[in-house]
Amino acid sequence: MSAEFKGLTAVVTGAGAGIGLAVARALHSQGARVFGLDLEEGSMADVATWISCDVGDEARVKSAFEEIAKSTDTIDVLANNAGIGAVGTVEDATEDEWYRVLNINVVGIGRVSAAAMPFLRKSKSAAIVNTCSIAATVGLPKRAVYSASKGAVMSLTLAMAADAVKEKIRVNCVNPGTADTPWVERLLSQAENPLAERQYLEARQPLGRLVSADEVASAILYLANPRQGSTTGTILAVDGGMHGLRLPK
Repeated sequence: MSAEFKGLTAVVTGAGAGIGLAVARALHSQGARVFGLDLEEGSMADVATWISCDVGDEARVKSAFEEIAKSTDTIDVLANNAGIGAVGTVEDATEDEWYRVLNINVVGIGRVSAAAMPFLRKSKSAAIVNTCSIAATVGLPKRAVYSASKGAVMSLTLAMAADAVKEKIRVNCVNPGTADTPWVERLLSQAENPLAERQYLEARQPLGRLVSADEVASAILYLANPRQGSTTGTILAVDGGMHGLRLPK
């Protein structure tokens, strides 16, 4: 088994389930020491050291990194994966929903990244990978607030990459299509016809199926890999061809 992250330290937010858990597992399997930040431990016990953290709360982010500092002064990989969803149009959205989604999905990445920077500066191959979304580049129905937050994540990624490049800290993001995760399962369960909704989500991606969490994790590890030393400011789609392909029906 590959051990390209052997001896490196990684922090993964939202590591308790879904894409974050897949990233933590993949990093662990390739030799990294992983700290998983999440509200709950979820299923990360065998692959990461859980640190309770709400990325939407500045004090809790600070506390989490104080806990990390007890074990290491260096972080080589930061995977900013924590996020929440929202369904509806701009007319459906409440003020509280706007603030809550943007606070966690956008400001949360800023909070965590700022807290991690002193650790990343001590790495010889520092990399940040943000989990963005196809919603940043394609107009999706009834995803107004969520799409706005992910558009901001994509722009933030490029700005962070520009700011960090002179310090040799690489910053990239992945844009997954609809992924087969517990979060998507919860969304489907709220639909009038969950099976029909799932079939619709599968059909809108040219490959005809949902993206797997492991596929997204693989892309994140590619971007985080020290061997990709010239890859920064890159937006990598993992969406079954949804962004780039226009196929005849």
